[in-house]
Order: sequence, then structure tokens, then C-alpha cells
Amino acid sequence: MLKHSKLLLIGLAFAIVGCQKEEPVTGAPKASGSSGGLKIVFIPKDTGNIYFKDVIRGFEEAAKETNADFNTIGPAVADATSQISYIKDQVQRGVDVIAIAANSPDALNPALDEARAKGVTVLTVDADLAGNESHRDAAVMPTDFSKLGESQIELLGSLIGYEGNFAILSATTDAPNQNAWIATMKETLKQAKYARMKLVDIVYGNDDAQKSTTVCEGLLSKYPDLRGIISPTSVGLAASAQTLQLSGEYPGGPHAVGKGIQLTGLSTPNQLKKFTKNGTVTSFQLWSPRDMGYIATYLGQQIHGGKLKPAEGVEFTAGKLGKRNIGKLNVVAAGGLLTFDKANIDKYDF
Repeated sequence: MLKHSKLLLIGLAFAIVGCQKEEPVTGAPKASGSSGGLKIVFIPKDTGNIYFKDVIRGFEEAAKETNADFNTIGPAVADATSQISYIKDQVQRGVDVIAIAANSPDALNPALDEARAKGVTVLTVDADLAGNESHRDAAVMPTDFSKLGESQIELLGSLIGYEGNFAILSATTDAPNQNAWIATMKETLKQAKYARMKLVDIVYGNDDAQKSTTVCEGLLSKYPDLRGIISPTSVGLAASAQTLQLSGEYPGGPHAVGKGIQLTGLSTPNQLKKFTKNGTVTSFQLWSPRDMGYIATYLGQQIHGGKLKPAEGVEFTAGKLGKRNIGKLNVVAAGGLLTFDKANIDKYDF
């Protein structure tokens, strides 16, 4: 009964918080850069995820350096097909380079094929077309994704003593990057080191704060012995942190059972700063989102201008970030993972 009442209070609190909406990434195309340059557009998964603001800053910075015209526009929700109309519209507007954080590994393929047939260079940024890479020219990913899932499991394991039940709170069921990371997490759990850790559930918050809150509350109610949650999405992690703070079930919290629930995942340090400082979140990870937008601008321009033909092993220069190598499936890794905690989080501002 106490648990039920507590969750009702959490729901009411978030109904109030939900009225204070985040400023969207963009509501209409915005140009940055000199008129007459190469036209580049970035289509994020959705306009409500503030994570993409830093990606956009990278595009803007590189666009100024290279005299490009940069626009950004996208859907309000991260559905599998919600980006299609934006792709088609930008092709009609005569854009030269489309950079997109794909919401689906396959639903966008016909629209992207049509864009490329009309001479548009297509890059995926942050989320690739897993299994369908031939429908884009190249990809700029945050880090070496093949190691990300293992890194997340290791981080959570170190926080819970490599023992106990845990759940994953992901974005959408179709998100290619999330699904790839989760697949790696499952493989990592087969290692002897993690034999006493058990993945009991995977839930989806659709990269929406209220939905993520609701499914997190569901996890707390359904699994009273839960020791950890991994949320590899900035919206989901922030919502889960708020939920744990209100429920008091974080380590050392007023309603913690045993050692409490350890929450980790992927997010920008600014979003999680207050939760890290007050103890709700011990540590979490991310890369530099800005570097992806910056690198993608230089890569897109060189491909579209015929100065670079993307292929494994090919090297190119990305402005002040220097040399970058194109890997398998024409993927460029922007950098390595950073781990944030109370001791270092004030050193970062993004």
C-alpha cells in the first residue's frame, strides 16, 4: 500500500513537471553560416531531445569555418516513419547534404535512396541504418559502438558488486543504435564475471520524458528487489533519475531497500549534474556530441565535393579535430566514452 501511494505521488509530481516543457531543438529551419555555401541539413530523431542541441552546435561551428549553409529541422516525436516527410521536403528545397539520426534501420530507406538518386549526400549521425548501410554514404557515430554495451554492463556491475537483478530503459523499439547496444549488453552478460547479474526486463520510453517516467515507475513497482537500471538514452536517464529521486530508492535514499537502486546509462553531464551531486546517480557515461556534428560537416562537404570517396581505411581531415579514419561500413567514430561522477562532472559543460 505504501509503495502504491508513493508511486501515485511520483505521478502527480511529474504531471506538474511535465507542464514545463523543454525548449525544442528546432521548430523550423534555421540557417547558420554564409549564404551561398554548401547546403547541409541535420534531421534529429525528434525536436524535444536536448541531447541533439550539442550535436547541432558542432554542425554550426564547422559550418562557420567552412562557409556552409546549415539548417536543422525534425519531427516532434521519434517514430519510425516520422522523419520521412522531412527528408523529402529537404530534397525539394535543394539541400546538398542530409545528415540524419535515424529513427529506424529500414523505414527511411526509400526516401534516402530517392535523395541520393538526386545527388544528395546522405550521412547518418548518432544512429545508423543497422543492416541497411548501403542506403547512406557514410556514418559518424559517437564512439566505437561495438564496445559501448560492454562498457555499460561493466559500469553497472562495478556499482552493484556484479550481483543482482537489473532492467534496461531504452528509447524506441525501432531505434537501431539502442538495439545494437542492448544486443551487446546481452552478449556481455554471458561472461563469467557477470554470472550473478540478471537482466529481468527491457522497457521503452520512446525518448519522451513522461513515457519514460511511467515505465520507470512500472519497473520500481514490478521488481521490488531491483538493484540497477541502465538507460542508454539521455531522455530516459534524466526521467529515471527524477523518478528515483522522488521515490527515494536510490543508494542511501530514505526508501532504499538494502543498498538501493543504482541508475546509470548515457546522458549529457549538464542534464545529470544535479542528480549526480545529490547522490541519485553515482556515475554515467557519454561521448562528445558536438564532435559528431563537427566531423559530419567536414565529411559531408568532402564527399559531396568529390574530394573524398568513402571506403574503409580512407583518412580525411576534420578541421581542428584533425585526422579521422573511415572504418568498416564507412563508419567514422567521433571519439571515446567519458565516465562522469561527482568528482569530475563540474569539469564538463554540455
